[in-house]
Amino acid sequence: MSEVEETKQTPNIYKRSLSRHRYLILFCNQMDSTTNEGASSFRHSQTYDVFLSFRGEDTRKNFTGHLYSNLVQKGIKTFIDDDLSRGEEISLALLKAIEESMVSIVVFSENYAASKWCLDELVKILECKESKNQMVFPVFYKVDPSDVRNQRGSFGQALAGHESKLRDNMEKVLRWRTTLTRAANLSGWSFLDGYVANYYNLVTILSLAASLGEFISNII
Repeated sequence: MSEVEETKQTPNIYKRSLSRHRYLILFCNQMDSTTNEGASSFRHSQTYDVFLSFRGEDTRKNFTGHLYSNLVQKGIKTFIDDDLSRGEEISLALLKAIEESMVSIVVFSENYAASKWCLDELVKILECKESKNQMVFPVFYKVDPSDVRNQRGSFGQALAGHESKLRDNMEKVLRWRTTLTRAANLSGWSFLDGYVANYYNLVTILSLAASLGEFISNII
């Protein structure tokens, strides 16, 4: 059973503490596999603590917006893309922001995979995970992790649409599929019921921010 699936079956009262413990476990594992010299260089070469990857039309004004606000309030330097007029290709500035972040949080939502920009972001994030030891955590907002992992539902429809438009570049679509699968297999959070502006969900967002703050304070 995957950690995401295990979390889905765990009573709500325990979810936040489990997430916090997993941050510490993942951090320790990461530091064990990195030399002291390399870890020190990584800590001090980053411009941002966190990079947020998300589909604006799905979560900018709800989950991601609240998460960003709470991360900033806790002193976590967080990059969020506020450029609403995007072109076809991901900008060099955005690629640089990903490279210069210590942690990436990927908020998977219903229309995430419909955006070629989001998919290119995800590819770059996973590349940085491999080349720069960047920590990556997925959040599944109103989507089932297995749909992301296996490209079913809205994710399957989006990838099929990309395939029909990119018949001369199927290698790129295959790279997107592979990257989605890899990202969905990482440990993260699942919010299948979505987010509404009430006290209990706000506590969840605050807890997520606090967990991340605890993680970052240990490696700065």
